[in-house]
Amino acid sequence: MVTRSGALWRDRDFGVFWGAQTLSVAGDSFALIAVPLLILNATGSVAQMGLLTGVSGAASVITGVFAGVLADRFDRRALLIVCDLVRVVLYALIPLAWISGPHIWLLYVVLPAAEAVGMVFQVTYVTAVRNLVGDAHVTEANGRLYATAAAAGILGPMLAGVVAGRFGLTTAIAVNAVSFGVSAIGMCLIRITREDPPPAEAAEPPWRRLLAGAVFLWRHPVLRALTVLLSFFIFLTLGLTDVVIYRLKHDLGRPDGVVGVVLGAAAVGTMIGALLVARLRRILGFGPAWIGAQVVAGIAIACLGFVRSVWGVAVILALFLACVSVGGICSMSLRQQVTPDHLLGRVTAAFWTIHFSLGPLGAAVLTWGAGRFGATSVFAFAGGGCLLIAVVALFTPVRRRHPEEGTPVADVGLRTDPAPESGH
Repeated sequence: MVTRSGALWRDRDFGVFWGAQTLSVAGDSFALIAVPLLILNATGSVAQMGLLTGVSGAASVITGVFAGVLADRFDRRALLIVCDLVRVVLYALIPLAWISGPHIWLLYVVLPAAEAVGMVFQVTYVTAVRNLVGDAHVTEANGRLYATAAAAGILGPMLAGVVAGRFGLTTAIAVNAVSFGVSAIGMCLIRITREDPPPAEAAEPPWRRLLAGAVFLWRHPVLRALTVLLSFFIFLTLGLTDVVIYRLKHDLGRPDGVVGVVLGAAAVGTMIGALLVARLRRILGFGPAWIGAQVVAGIAIACLGFVRSVWGVAVILALFLACVSVGGICSMSLRQQVTPDHLLGRVTAAFWTIHFSLGPLGAAVLTWGAGRFGATSVFAFAGGGCLLIAVVALFTPVRRRHPEEGTPVADVGLRTDPAPESGH
């Protein structure tokens, strides 16, 4: 178990990490807006948007198989820095290439590569948060990181819309490249400590070390159910941003600048959810907070298809993002709390690999459905699916209020027989 003492706001390393990642997320907002619009303006095809999202997601899933091994084996701070520097180069290639005109093929090379590197970064990032703050503060730290990232995400898309409208979409992507450089500088200024792996692990064959994360997930009853349920959730939601952009542009006839404003305003929801999640989990418990978030998210998605006001779309999208924030932080914090430090990278990677495996297919299906049947039908389908996930969760160990106090970590990780599904 990782323990750290002292108030979080006094922790210098976490403060630097927090600030650097907030600025980096603000830069990410530029690519979030600019890349789909770059494709849509060049091809006029929402299917192309979905295809690129799907291909990029597939690259992320494949990389996830190995990302955890890297995070558990190598120096985590150095790995974060390398990932940031590689993404500086990748995203800088797009505006440089676009000087001579559109090169859609380049996006199918750069974006999947950037997503692959991003998966390594995200897996390592999760382990770094726990190493920085310890188990006692991990939910609070995750909430602060999400909240300020969302605050940056409010301003980011708005600025992205302005920059894209005035200086071009490729300039907005260049801003994202710079943001990864800022993140790399921040990583150079902090220290990340970690626990030593048990000696017995070094004697295990490579294939067993590679699969250790998936084995841990399978043997932990709550994490096993969460992984399955969230895999279907990502199928239903990964392509929603593309569908919202399509609805604003195609159905409601709004310009690029309005798209940025709507997505930026909706990011308030992520910030609100992140600020509330620690209190909600403390008052309601894990299960009620997570399941309740899925219910409200499903209702919000379904309502997106029936609102024609731009600000109505922004408000409902904000509600959906608040629920995603609550559910996501609860899930990630639980994995950080119950997983041994030497396994955390592989458990995170295994979870995300499984979790995102249906995402690329879902993004392609949702965007194809929007073009074929209309955005309203797609929103109804996705919203109903999220409500079904919440109902199924009621019949699984996910419903427990305090799963972190259940089966001890060491028992789950080392036994050869399945762990009993004991709990509260």
